[in-house]
Amino acid sequence: MSFFQTCLKYDDFQPDTVLGQFGKKDVEQVLNKETLKGDDFLALLSPAAEYFIEEMAQKAHRLTVQQFGKVIQLYTPMYLSNFCTNHCLYCGFNSKNNIFRKQLSPEEVEIEAAAIAKTGLKHILILTGGARKIATPEYIKSCVKIISKYFKSICIEIYALETEEYAELIEAGVDCITIYQETYNTGLYKYLHPKGPKQNFQYRLNAPDRACKAGIRSVNIGALLGLDDWRKEAFLTGLHAEYIRHYFPEVELGISLPRIKPHEGSFQPPHVVTDKNFVQIMLAFRLFLPRAGIAISTREPAVLRDNIIRLGATKMSAGSSTKVGGWTTGDNNTGQFDISDHRTVQEIKEQICKLGYQPVFKDWQPIFKEAL
Repeated sequence: MSFFQTCLKYDDFQPDTVLGQFGKKDVEQVLNKETLKGDDFLALLSPAAEYFIEEMAQKAHRLTVQQFGKVIQLYTPMYLSNFCTNHCLYCGFNSKNNIFRKQLSPEEVEIEAAAIAKTGLKHILILTGGARKIATPEYIKSCVKIISKYFKSICIEIYALETEEYAELIEAGVDCITIYQETYNTGLYKYLHPKGPKQNFQYRLNAPDRACKAGIRSVNIGALLGLDDWRKEAFLTGLHAEYIRHYFPEVELGISLPRIKPHEGSFQPPHVVTDKNFVQIMLAFRLFLPRAGIAISTREPAVLRDNIIRLGATKMSAGSSTKVGGWTTGDNNTGQFDISDHRTVQEIKEQICKLGYQPVFKDWQPIFKEAL
């Protein structure tokens, strides 16, 4: 059991050729279906579906309200370390980049967590670079124990781990993992990761499986949009999500839609993903996976984020910084990438309310557990 065989199957997938076979009637038929399959999802990503963005948006809105209500869960990232041994060409933490490196001490972790908690947020995403010997699993576990005093839900976005290591972090207080495959194109993946442990495509691809086997409550996956043809990447991400849902039905499934952003270094994304493309991807995901959460980060500008709240998003980051200790001590180090929405947590909360939605600071499941 592995999604790797599916990736190999679609390595020679030519989006222009395959997607050009879909016409307007095909898209109309898909929009009239209650349950979608892989080919239906592909039709919604096709050029023909661009003529039905409004119809897709209306159905996506109905499905989202039906499954999640008119709520948006808020979270923020907290960077613990930017040391890295990987040479990922698209990342500001690339070990070849001459940036100031920093890792938070236990005391700094406490200060940072306390500062973030004052905003009212109860859901946090903690991140590190890919330097396993510096930001060790033991270090991350010790940080989780500190952070758990302030937050009800802790998600990790770190290097891939073994099943037993995920289990230890879950025991310490982690309930969610976010891990991007970056690209599902095996050849491109090798080019983009010329050196470092992240070179191993299959090991990273199977990380969500290992976390699920360890008992994680929630898994978020995604591709870094802009590295390869967005239609192909979105399609494979959707199939990967469907795979996780099939084999691990007890796990809460989430999808993130990160577009590559400017960062330290000279890498330029080879594929443009316009706002219209971005919206089409999100709508297609919602129609294909009605029960999956969809997270939209501060990589995206405020205006776009405000306009897509009604179209399928369920989670949004707020008050974000991609610097280590960015809330309290991160003025002197370089962020992983540039953010576009610089509003405070309070400002985003107020805007969500203006749009008729409710900002939620806690996951429902931890609240339910407390009631028991």
